[in-house]
Amino acid sequence: MRRAASKKGPTNSTTSSNSSAMDLFRSASGKAASKELERIDQLYYSYANESSGMIDPEGIEYLCSDLEVEHTDVRILMLAWKMQAEKQGYFTLDEWRKGLKALRSDTIVKLKKALPDLDNEVRRPSNYVEFYSYAFRYCLTGKYGLLLLGTYAEEKQKSIDIESICELLELVLGSQFRMQVDLFIQYLKTQIDYKVINMDQWMGFYRFCHEISFPDFNNYDEELAWPLILDNFVEWVRSKQS
Repeated sequence: MRRAASKKGPTNSTTSSNSSAMDLFRSASGKAASKELERIDQLYYSYANESSGMIDPEGIEYLCSDLEVEHTDVRILMLAWKMQAEKQGYFTLDEWRKGLKALRSDTIVKLKKALPDLDNEVRRPSNYVEFYSYAFRYCLTGKYGLLLLGTYAEEKQKSIDIESICELLELVLGSQFRMQVDLFIQYLKTQIDYKVINMDQWMGFYRFCHEISFPDFNNYDEELAWPLILDNFVEWVRSKQS
């Protein structure tokens, strides 16, 4: 015969009290989240275009002004990455909610304070390659050159013109690989074989900066699967060095 349990189970009143406390906690948490989302939405509509319901290039310029950053500041591109914005120069409400909830920012003051942490997050090696790839895809969309100092990217392009690529390289990679970026930009502006850069070439240069010794290129092997433009770049640099 099984021995009867010596401990008494929770009484109905205790169970009811615990359940009520949990319900109150959930209700309070839900109300707080609802209020936060309401403030995020209010902030969004303070920049959104009334007719389109989206934050457009003009709205982003006002946002930059309130954040006290230039519209060419890489942190604005990082903010777009955090929102996973799909079209250059535009933020939808869903994208805005996604980004600001992740940054825990429901006011412009909080968003401004979140920018340094966002910068640190993006610059982690595990995130930066994703951000670098995103920067190219983002600049393929739309016709407003917000981050490219007045240049334009046509819709559904697969490549970006040399002038815009030079500015984008400066923006997203210049602080990390100053010498490589400066020399590659110099090459791009003087060569005549390429008018545009595609994603494969863009990502190839990122890998090049991380893997190839500079400026001697001792471990560069043309037999490996590097984009041809990088073979030409290395040959150009070596000819200058000699």
